[in-house]
Amino acid sequence: MTDTNAAIPTSAGTVLIRVPIALRWRDLDAYNHVNNASFLTFLEEARLRWLEAECEGWHSDVAAPVLASVTANYRRQLGWPTDIVVELYCQRLGNSSVTIAHRIVDANDADALYCDGCVVVVWINPQNGKSVVLPASVRAGCAPA
Repeated sequence: MTDTNAAIPTSAGTVLIRVPIALRWRDLDAYNHVNNASFLTFLEEARLRWLEAECEGWHSDVAAPVLASVTANYRRQLGWPTDIVVELYCQRLGNSSVTIAHRIVDANDADALYCDGCVVVVWINPQNGKSVVLPASVRAGCAPA
């Protein structure tokens, strides 16, 4: 676990969503803690829940999201049984991308930080792979309520 990067503060941007997730036994690896790849699955689940809840029309035949970058700082081991909350924040809006900061915290203690970092999601035209303008619904979904 690393302490070399400063934790993403809760003031990292507009809160997009907080998603509670109950860990499953299958999330553990041979070392009896949650595997690093499972953290990325938790983040993906939170992003999809946000997009589905707040960004109608976030994908189409001419605009679809792809990950351009993922940063995950593993702050402490996560074991089973534990309930977590994945917090997403809009850190930056671009013309065709959004940078989403994330934190994975204990459901009962938001100061117990398991992971933080950010992802850059770029919208592309699936037919040619070129970036396209960020869908208006995604831009609106990043706006403060």
